[in-house]
Amino acid sequence: MHQTKKVTVIGGGIAGSEACWQLAQQGVEVHLYEMRPVKPTEAHQTDHFSELVCSNSFGSDAALSASRILKDELSALGSFTLQVARKHAVPAGASLAVDRVLFAKEITERLAGHPKIKIHREEVIEIPTDGIVILATGPLTSPKLTQSLTELLGSHSLYFYDAISPIVATDSLDFSQIFYANRYDKGDTADFLNIPLSKEQYDRFIHEITHGEVVLPHDFEEEKYFEGCMPIEAIASRGHQTLAFGPMKPVGLRDPKTGKQPYAVIQLRAENRHKTAYNLVGFQTKLRYKEQERIFKTLPGLQSAEFLRLGSMHRNTYINSPEHLMPTLQLKKNPDVFLAGQLTGTEGYLESSAGGLVAGLNAARLVNGQPLLRLPNTTLLGALLESITDPQRKNFQPCNVNMGLFPPLENGSPKDKKQKYHLFAERSQQSLKLFSQISY
Repeated sequence: MHQTKKVTVIGGGIAGSEACWQLAQQGVEVHLYEMRPVKPTEAHQTDHFSELVCSNSFGSDAALSASRILKDELSALGSFTLQVARKHAVPAGASLAVDRVLFAKEITERLAGHPKIKIHREEVIEIPTDGIVILATGPLTSPKLTQSLTELLGSHSLYFYDAISPIVATDSLDFSQIFYANRYDKGDTADFLNIPLSKEQYDRFIHEITHGEVVLPHDFEEEKYFEGCMPIEAIASRGHQTLAFGPMKPVGLRDPKTGKQPYAVIQLRAENRHKTAYNLVGFQTKLRYKEQERIFKTLPGLQSAEFLRLGSMHRNTYINSPEHLMPTLQLKKNPDVFLAGQLTGTEGYLESSAGGLVAGLNAARLVNGQPLLRLPNTTLLGALLESITDPQRKNFQPCNVNMGLFPPLENGSPKDKKQKYHLFAERSQQSLKLFSQISY
């Protein structure tokens, strides 16, 4: 049993709100610190907890979608924020969207009314060194607290701008138009998939991305890029050949069909150890989602591609979780400190709720001297946590929950996508049920 019986939660967003509720429901005293309204952010408009800054959607609620499978898991685990979200749902087709005012208002009132939760409206400028802490300050973590986290983890441990490339499902690719190879045959195995382009195909692609419709920045985001993570359309705008000498350079590669070096190459890198998903290397982009799908599906081998995640770029603060975080959401350097929400490199309200739930439950277990929860990767929540904390993972980028996180089915995957997703969902529920019987 831990010597302290209280937990400090920093940040009153969705992850922090969920963590507070889970702790309080386990009988743990919680001190929640939220700097608003004493110190406002560029994005928030109220002092409510769990204020939804951008979209009001918690993702697809369609049967067999990754978002729905995760929702079903979170519901079974007793998610507080998801329960409130469903209570204040508004019509949104096949998605779960909420009345953002009523949602945040109820979250705030219920946290404020809980006898185990004490609320402090003040800025925390450094990570507390005494007791158990959950850091859930989100993508707009204040500069002073960011500096404190940097000092704890090291100067190169945090990222301050999302540069996210699209991810495609492996079984949706046309391998007759793609070949395995590394540039100059470096490495013991051919790890990259390569899409060869002729000059005509390259010229057409450059025209499309430089004329495509892009997402404009939010009012609180500065249109500023680092050289190492520029969107492909910004690179292409510097000159027609810029991408051919950048992420699409074909040097050291030969197309086995022709025996010649292609004019340009798009490389895809495995996104996980199961190789169920591949990342388009260097293809971070501000193109609108529909534009990305339209343009990228004109490329050889991607005509029928299933996009598990589309590219984006926006201001963010998150840690290199594979290096610093355990699947329990504890920091390796200090297991008394948990992280939850977008700081861990997950994207989306639902994913923040999931991280807050796990951090809250595990912090309560640490207080009470119980074994911490580590969900199996056959659940989507377990697969998500495994993905962001896998120490073998390189080139870490934030991610949403998606089907590519799941390990392959034990008896092989059927070709029919609906049937495959049904089997994933069925295995998820069975795994969670067995896990709950063993762990609780």
